[in-house]
Amino acid sequence: MAKNKLKVLVIDDDPKVSWLLSEGLSKKFEFVSARDGIEGIQMVSTEKPDLILLDIKMPGMSGIEVLEKLNKLDTRPEVIMVSGHGETKYIVDSIKLGAAEFVNKPFDVQEIEIHISTVLEKSQLRKEVKELKTQLEVKTNYDSFVGDSRAVSEIKSIVEQVSDSELTVLIRGESGTGKEIVARLLHQMSGRKNKPFIKVNCAAIPRDLLEAELFGYEKGAFTGAHKNKQGRFELANHGTIFLDEIGDMSIDLQSKLLQVLEQQEFVRVGGIQNIHVDVRIICATNRNLELAIKEQQFRDDLFYRLNEITMLLPALRERGEDIPLLVNHFLDKYNQLYKKDLTHLSSEIIDQLVAFSWPGNVRQLENMIKQVVVRGDESIITNLIASSGTVPTGWSPVAAVRDDEGDQFDSAGPLTYSLKERIGKTVANEEKKLIAEVLTKTNWNRRKASDLLEISYRSLLYKIKDYNLNSTK
Repeated sequence: MAKNKLKVLVIDDDPKVSWLLSEGLSKKFEFVSARDGIEGIQMVSTEKPDLILLDIKMPGMSGIEVLEKLNKLDTRPEVIMVSGHGETKYIVDSIKLGAAEFVNKPFDVQEIEIHISTVLEKSQLRKEVKELKTQLEVKTNYDSFVGDSRAVSEIKSIVEQVSDSELTVLIRGESGTGKEIVARLLHQMSGRKNKPFIKVNCAAIPRDLLEAELFGYEKGAFTGAHKNKQGRFELANHGTIFLDEIGDMSIDLQSKLLQVLEQQEFVRVGGIQNIHVDVRIICATNRNLELAIKEQQFRDDLFYRLNEITMLLPALRERGEDIPLLVNHFLDKYNQLYKKDLTHLSSEIIDQLVAFSWPGNVRQLENMIKQVVVRGDESIITNLIASSGTVPTGWSPVAAVRDDEGDQFDSAGPLTYSLKERIGKTVANEEKKLIAEVLTKTNWNRRKASDLLEISYRSLLYKIKDYNLNSTK
């Protein structure tokens, strides 16, 4: 089947222009025509041209006015301005309004062909670059959500399932678990990926200013409102708005948000006109919203409306098998950023990281690794853990412990181990035996072994190295 020709809309009150172009270039382009600006604007939506040839001097609406109206559309084709007058001010005005090129009448048909082809080629190149950039952003964010634990795999699966839907998503989890990364993934893997992604941290903006920030305001709405201002919802039109820390939004503002969710419209502060928007809403919180509802700090109807899809991000302490992967990821990231070459951490340090309880989650781990890379000293981690004031889950940095009578034991003695540490060592020994047994039964087929052990392949490789297991084959 023959490839469809590129369509060119000619908006010119002189019918000879469209006829001349169609006669000379019909093998390469399909031409449609409009005799005035109003008809031309209407034909943009019906004909969906790839490019517009727009005359400047026309009765009624001028070409400059048409270009201004075209710029208000969500998307518009490339525009080449055509004029028999050649005045400099028209060229300047056209370029300011986004015209791709300016051609003077009378023109040669072959000259127009070159202009059209050049503009369309540049436009296609820009689209390809934009698409590649979007794909890179998706990959970057996808790679940033590091881990192959079951919990992380489930989150990534949900993202893939719901990203291209219009469902409102509520992302829940402790601070530092990656809620914004997931929100950006949902946007970048959706049909709205080429539209705005607008983030609003509801906890970072004073409550009395948040309404104006979200919905904008009219001139004179309050002291200092010297002109109309669009809010974040208007800026996010046709895209996605990410409301981080939604649990910190005041109860009175929640009712206005509910209206946007249900009717896709709102009124600016100090305004009277309803403004309609097409926005997908993604929210995140680390608060217990059910408790907030009981304490009348959060509307139950808003909660149920936000709760179309809920994603609960696991705390880092709940997916310890991902920590070695995260460490490698952050080592690579900050080695490149700071031109360093710290390629790995010792197994002893990795053990400490895996055993730590991580109150700050992935963000806290990232900050630790950043310091280690910059300073080139992995012992920083031991000091940071010891000074964090948080008890690790299976490892204790304390140099000595006391018995029930208050007597202190020497840290070199066998009684320096805490109960958790003793249990951790026992579990580690049993884990080592089990892994060795399964590897032997599978003839050291690591893929089969990881399936039988129900752990990821990469986690198994780490444990083989950590336990110094070797094949006798």
